[in-house]
Amino acid sequence: MVNREEKPMTANVETMAYANETPWHGLGHKVGSDVTPEQMELVAGLDWKVNKVPFINPITNEQSKDFFVLIRDKDGRELSPCGHNYVPVQNRQALQFFKKFTESGHMTLETAGSLDGGRRIFVLAKTTQSFAIKGKDKVDSYLFCYHPHIWGQSLKIMWTPIRVVCQNTLMQALQGKSAEFRMPHIQEFDANVQFKAEEALGLSQIKMREFQEQSELLASKEYNDKDLWKYWIMLFQPSLKNEPNPTPEMFSKTLEYLNQVIHTQPGAQYSRNTWWQALNAVTYYVDHKSGRERDATLTSAWLGQKAALKRRALESALQYAQAA
Repeated sequence: MVNREEKPMTANVETMAYANETPWHGLGHKVGSDVTPEQMELVAGLDWKVNKVPFINPITNEQSKDFFVLIRDKDGRELSPCGHNYVPVQNRQALQFFKKFTESGHMTLETAGSLDGGRRIFVLAKTTQSFAIKGKDKVDSYLFCYHPHIWGQSLKIMWTPIRVVCQNTLMQALQGKSAEFRMPHIQEFDANVQFKAEEALGLSQIKMREFQEQSELLASKEYNDKDLWKYWIMLFQPSLKNEPNPTPEMFSKTLEYLNQVIHTQPGAQYSRNTWWQALNAVTYYVDHKSGRERDATLTSAWLGQKAALKRRALESALQYAQAA
């Protein structure tokens, strides 16, 4: 069952659809939990193609031999300039990557949509893997596909765990080979390339087990107040890093907020006074509270500076827990 009733979207999110629970950003059209890639394409507003056309010099009216423009067919919108070797990948191709997994029951499509006027497409699929910290705090495993119609940016398919109680995206500190696949737009996203992507993402099962071990370690080690403030200062106010005796008067509003939310965030009761609680205070703040534009935060939380910040937060929390 799908529904494409029009609803207003905010500036950065152009169109979106979601299954199951309403996403934390509260945007999109709801679909059934058994949604197919074809249905998701339609309801998420991704049923359009990108054409590569020659660039026309507006002054001389001459056609360039070296430069092209990516045009969306449904409305003629210009998405990006591109070079001669650029190979467009269509939205349908990105969604069809998940088809064999959804049909076999190994994944379900959760969200898909268009950001930045169609220049950035994303798909999020839930796998069957999960674990629960202390039997209550559940973490699920997801694959995230980022599909940009932007010259110079690669198609990416990556693995990430998400904490269910508050929908925090927990970007694992990947070591060695990562559960991530990248493809520059210089080749077709054909069956051979998709097979290579599947091989790379086979690591996600191993990484999920590693992350479970890391999470259980964090939940077993308690922080002390001094180390907790040092942890937050390193992440959010590094100007105080070399201050021998920082006082509350020096702390930013972000640090003051973290000092409150660590005890009030969803799921805080599961692992009180532990580094797992400290890490999730950071990810909760980054995913749900930081930034003026919540829809713009969606992109940064997965791909930008905020994703990198969450990786540093996990790495540092693990260091403190191992030393405890």
